[in-house]
Amino acid sequence: MKLAIVVRKDLDMRTGKVAGQVGHASVTAYRNATKVIADKWFNEGQKKIVLKVASEEELRTVAKLALINDLQVWDIRDMGLTQLVPDTLTCISIGPDEDKLVDKVIKDLKLY
Repeated sequence: MKLAIVVRKDLDMRTGKVAGQVGHASVTAYRNATKVIADKWFNEGQKKIVLKVASEEELRTVAKLALINDLQVWDIRDMGLTQLVPDTLTCISIGPDEDKLVDKVIKDLKLY
């Protein structure tokens, strides 16, 4: 079981901001997963991978591919209290789900 988080690089977020957005993505994915999936992922160690894309357009393309492959996708949007404009799409979560299903979508992406 794996959770993938895909982050936009074009926003030039500081390290702490990225960490916060990735945290939001993890919690959102876990909270919205079915009980069976959430329990399995949690009990297997909550494996996560954080990847990057160059733009919002590329992020949306990855999200569409994940949805086509029947994976859960959650948009993470910033509240705009510090560094970004309110409602900026910063990252997405994909899964958690079986490694092979998630890997099918993220195989060409680079680590953040």
